[in-house]
Amino acid sequence: MDPEKSRVEMADDVKQHSFSVDGDNGAERLARKILWKLDTRILPVLALLFLCSFLDRTNVGNAKILGLEEDLDITNHQYDIGLAIFYLFYILSEVPSNLIIKKASPKIWLPALTAVWGIITMCLGFVRNFGSFAAVRALLGIAEGGLLPGMVLYLSSFYRRGDLALRIGLFYTAASLSGAFGGLLARGLAEIGPRGGLEGWRWIMIIEGILTFLCGCLSFFTLPNSIETTPFLTEEERRFARERIQMENPHIQGLAAEEESLAWSEVRRGLLEPQMWFSATAYFAILSGLYSFGLFLPTIIDESGFADDANQTQLWTVIPYAVAAVLTVFVSFLSDRVKLRGVIMLFSLPLAISGYAAIGNITSPQAKYGMTFLMATGMYASVPCILVWNSNNSAGHYKRATTSGMQLAIANCGGFVATFIYPNKDKPQFHRGHTVVMGLLIFAWFMILLNVLYCAKVNRDKRNGKYAKYEGYNDDRDPKFMMVL
Repeated sequence: MDPEKSRVEMADDVKQHSFSVDGDNGAERLARKILWKLDTRILPVLALLFLCSFLDRTNVGNAKILGLEEDLDITNHQYDIGLAIFYLFYILSEVPSNLIIKKASPKIWLPALTAVWGIITMCLGFVRNFGSFAAVRALLGIAEGGLLPGMVLYLSSFYRRGDLALRIGLFYTAASLSGAFGGLLARGLAEIGPRGGLEGWRWIMIIEGILTFLCGCLSFFTLPNSIETTPFLTEEERRFARERIQMENPHIQGLAAEEESLAWSEVRRGLLEPQMWFSATAYFAILSGLYSFGLFLPTIIDESGFADDANQTQLWTVIPYAVAAVLTVFVSFLSDRVKLRGVIMLFSLPLAISGYAAIGNITSPQAKYGMTFLMATGMYASVPCILVWNSNNSAGHYKRATTSGMQLAIANCGGFVATFIYPNKDKPQFHRGHTVVMGLLIFAWFMILLNVLYCAKVNRDKRNGKYAKYEGYNDDRDPKFMMVL
């Protein structure tokens, strides 16, 4: 029998049962109860892991202004190379990690990645020269690369398409909060050293690494592996939650999903998907700005003259991240409510564009600091929408894994851009760096617009019968599967 048709027959059985459940007056109440349990058990753990990820990725920026370059006797160019090496190995690990996470088990894979990079972060506190700095940064990239694409894929197995942006937005606020928390933590940990023969910046790496390792171990005992094995849901709740997802897209959550083998046809379709390339290149431009912002915000504030010393600089980095976190949650909520992704970003990105357009051309320290709020909010608020967009518009586990992984692999090439556009010689105005990021964000805006137009065309073609031959396949080619704009 045609495997696609067998899935359709299986899906029909699911739908018949699911519609009877949804017709129950208590169905909506049961759905809210299940979502509340998932939100309170899963999202805080993922937010904690993601916070650790951003802390361990960007703490080198805090260490730089506390004397990392001088203590390691490295040049600013060598420092930039060390940052770029991290992103190279980070990118190379994303797609492979997403393709094996299902076999390795998310409950084991995500905590294991976190614990390993926690150990590697501790090692950064003991490097003595450029060679060891670069080597440890490479290992850190390998360990961290699988986390974000893995978490997006993991969440898509628990939530329906219309529930996903807010949830990703909630855990992604950990990224912006990590900037705030990281500045406070760096300020406190710097006071430890020099002690035990170690400078203050080394203690930042060591203690943050220990905290990350402990968080990874804790997450193993709290993350469920799948809807079917979620211990905090009753049998009725597990069945209802599974059927809600199956009813929306049976192909990716069929009753035999656990036995699904690696489908190279889905991988190939994912690699050739136009909307993946539009969103990936847009995300590349956004991450170029977001990474440069995270790595160089302390330097930008320090050089603007707004802060009196390095310790005060750490504290002033907190507020833009905190404001960005609030707006990120609001935009994510709005995106889910109106069921739009790209359209929302067409309005949020101009905030960052205007911030970068201004900061490179003004000299007032107060005005420069004010622009960092626009830069942070415009970029961070756009990320949950673009992260969930590919997952919303891809069906089939391995196609979804491929598009999510490839999108992030391409996007994280922005790390290479971020590490080289703010050289010390451009102090204090950093006009070139700000102009480059502004240009990239304008490019991202147009890529998002093209993707919205492309998805709208696909939906129009489906309504006009051009995808009729795929009817009943229950993947993203099915005429009933409408693209999210």
